[in-house]
Amino acid sequence: MLQNKEVTVADWGLVDYAAAWDRQEALFDAVVQQKIANRAAPIALPTSNYLVFAEHPHVYTLGKSGKPGNLLLTPEALAEKRASYYKINRGGDITYHGPGQVVGYPILDLDNFFTDIHRYLRTLEEAIIRTLADFGITAGRYPGYTGVWIDADKPSARKICAMGVRCSRWVTMHGFAFNVNTDLGYFKHIVPCGIDDKDVTSMARELGHDPGINKVKEILLQHIFVLFNMQPVNVLPNDETMAHLLPGS
Repeated sequence: MLQNKEVTVADWGLVDYAAAWDRQEALFDAVVQQKIANRAAPIALPTSNYLVFAEHPHVYTLGKSGKPGNLLLTPEALAEKRASYYKINRGGDITYHGPGQVVGYPILDLDNFFTDIHRYLRTLEEAIIRTLADFGITAGRYPGYTGVWIDADKPSARKICAMGVRCSRWVTMHGFAFNVNTDLGYFKHIVPCGIDDKDVTSMARELGHDPGINKVKEILLQHIFVLFNMQPVNVLPNDETMAHLLPGS
């Protein structure tokens, strides 16, 4: 079967985490089921790919390899912070999502691109690194950890983008959380990604001003397109905010 590099792009805006998780699962399951059906079909049908951006109300999520003790709030304190908490099926430990953060959910059949999870994560990181460079921020990787860091080679290393993915039959879901103008105070109530001796930062903190989340999304999207050699084709119904980025618009 030929690789299908066409990708449906969507921006779900500010959406409840549980609702977004359900929508992700539905897209993920549809791609997996098509792959299963293709194994018995005389002619295999192309599998779909999706790239979704979202923001969430305050929420903490714990990956399947995480430690519950890395959430430092009681249920009562969570309620006071108006934050939710979910144990989910991605890799990694605990992280925070909230307004001012670009959350990216690539739901890709990696058979359409490359079947290498290590390369997949490094490619997502590279898209973030290049986006930051376009805003004059030098970023890189911290040895032994996923995600994107500022001053990764210094004692002042601080994380600006966390990552955690799930992959089954080479289909991905979950993704990255990129701090643009995020309330960093919420990170004080967890041990972010299980790392207790490093700081967390945002673009607004590094630049001294809010760069504008929509502008960041636009630039990030273009880098993802190039690095994965994607062909963006349309926008999901009712998701019009990114339509101008697609060919022919």
